[in-house]
Amino acid sequence: MLRVTGRNSDRGGFCDGINRRRFLEVGSLGVFGLTLSDLLRAESRGSQHKSDKSVILIWQHGGPSQLDTFDMKPLAPSNIRGPYNSIASSLPGLRVGELLPYQAKIMDKVSVIRSFSHGNGDHWAAAHWMLTAFVGANGSDRRPRNPSMGACVSKLLGPRDPGVPATVNFNDGGFGFHGGAYLGVAHNPFRLGEFSYGNEAGRLPTADHKSFTLVDGLSKVRLGDRLGLSRQFDRFRRQVDESPVFDSIDEIDQQAVDILMSGKAKAAFELDREDKKTREKYGPGWGEQALLCRRLIEAGARFVSLNTGYWDDHGNLKGALDNKMPRHDRAVGVLIEDLAQRGMLENTLVVTAGEFGRTPKINGNAGRDHWPQAQSILVAGGGYRGGQVIGTTDKDAAHPTSRKVDVADFCRIVYRGIGMTGDEEIVDPGGRPVHLVYGGKVPRELI
Repeated sequence: MLRVTGRNSDRGGFCDGINRRRFLEVGSLGVFGLTLSDLLRAESRGSQHKSDKSVILIWQHGGPSQLDTFDMKPLAPSNIRGPYNSIASSLPGLRVGELLPYQAKIMDKVSVIRSFSHGNGDHWAAAHWMLTAFVGANGSDRRPRNPSMGACVSKLLGPRDPGVPATVNFNDGGFGFHGGAYLGVAHNPFRLGEFSYGNEAGRLPTADHKSFTLVDGLSKVRLGDRLGLSRQFDRFRRQVDESPVFDSIDEIDQQAVDILMSGKAKAAFELDREDKKTREKYGPGWGEQALLCRRLIEAGARFVSLNTGYWDDHGNLKGALDNKMPRHDRAVGVLIEDLAQRGMLENTLVVTAGEFGRTPKINGNAGRDHWPQAQSILVAGGGYRGGQVIGTTDKDAAHPTSRKVDVADFCRIVYRGIGMTGDEEIVDPGGRPVHLVYGGKVPRELI
């Protein structure tokens, strides 16, 4: 919201009696005092890095099964190979799970990393590690210690177009670790959709298209009048507020008004503008959200994350995957195909991953348990090579046998796909410069 604030004061009021904290609002983010101006102010700092690339992270929190997707072992015993058969894909020699027909069609455009591995089977610890590049939180102490990759991108790059937010998160996947941590709530993503787990990032902002709508009957002319009034109030700022809240307010508030005037963010959410055949192809639910991801990227968002369900299937694996895998498959497969057809895939990195994989052996409840030693990750676009499988695992998909890829490598992949290196720096709460990633490298096969 466009807001002009001041502290309570005993030094007397204005001629109109304003002598307490008052505000002027245009639009609302609905988030515990976080204003659109605050968001833009934060994003305007440190935007010295330039890139025309974006990321869509499809996050499968809970941990997807490698054996039932991209690393099937058809010759293994039934309690290893699981309940599904494999189908051919558009990449010769690569067979994928039978519940993945949409992704099977686009495998020639992606790289599958079968050898991703780390050693932590705690949901919170592994998710924090993968989403931030740092260890810290765990199941007993879930507070985020470090900002997410999306928050760092917001800090260092900002949006590709100032008319939209830098980062957006659908369904709050990843146990809440998509937030800004010590970078502040202004670098948290806009949250949309369903929120199924925790709040470890600290009250992430919520939003929808209404956040970018002129309210209270305002027209653009009346909005201009209110902006003029806010500048009149600004002349009194030293009388009503000694905090730095008014620093560069003219520039930041003008950006807030530009968002409202341009309507780019709001228009991205208006799916009625989309071709009907395209909407039908994506389908409802996660498919519709994947379409919104594409539209937000088109509008100028930088980092969009979409969580598709909860993949912690300790029991009744087949029942769980029969329900959600087809919906996930359609969302991911159609999204990548659509980006490719529109010429957007080269500058848009799409990654699918969770915090770890699943046990090779099916347990006594017909499910699979936590298994951080092996996971399959899909990488498409972002300037990376497609049509290949990177790394191998043993006969049970339990451990990498070649080209092991770890968490630092994963984060480097994401950062390079958005036009960065991972060696960029932010400043921690102690005032020390911190690299975004320590160690790791992008697998040479992707470059």
